[in-house]
Amino acid sequence: MFYGAVAWDPWLIVAQIVCLQCLYYLTLGLFLSLLVGTRVSRMSLVYFFDFAAVSTSTVTGWSVIACFVLTAVAGAGYMLYLIERAKKCPDFSATLFIIHLLICIIYGGWPSSITWWVVNGTGLAVMALLGEYLCIKRELREIPIARYRPPV
Repeated sequence: MFYGAVAWDPWLIVAQIVCLQCLYYLTLGLFLSLLVGTRVSRMSLVYFFDFAAVSTSTVTGWSVIACFVLTAVAGAGYMLYLIERAKKCPDFSATLFIIHLLICIIYGGWPSSITWWVVNGTGLAVMALLGEYLCIKRELREIPIARYRPPV
């Protein structure tokens, strides 16, 4: 996106939310297929949306936790290119995880596992703070100016 006059564009915001959500689930699916798919006989949406899959009592549960944390880190990188503004990163991160919570409620009911809440809260914090940090680093880069002027 481009910097400049800030105009409220709801279509742009919705498009950014949809793109970020899709990239989040594509990345989560990739990590789940790599880390969990090798451990289970059949992959399903349970690992995406069922709170019971996020568990510290099995190696597969730890693999699911690792997938969610790695996806949050990747999501921060996505925000660097999709959102581009540090002050918007917490809003988009919270929106992503609220939508994820709603999908989880529809899929498997209210998440009653403390582990699920800790993992998703950690993912939210990692994605928001790391995304904000990366965007701030980009915003504070020096503007390149030519050192040499052509002779007069």
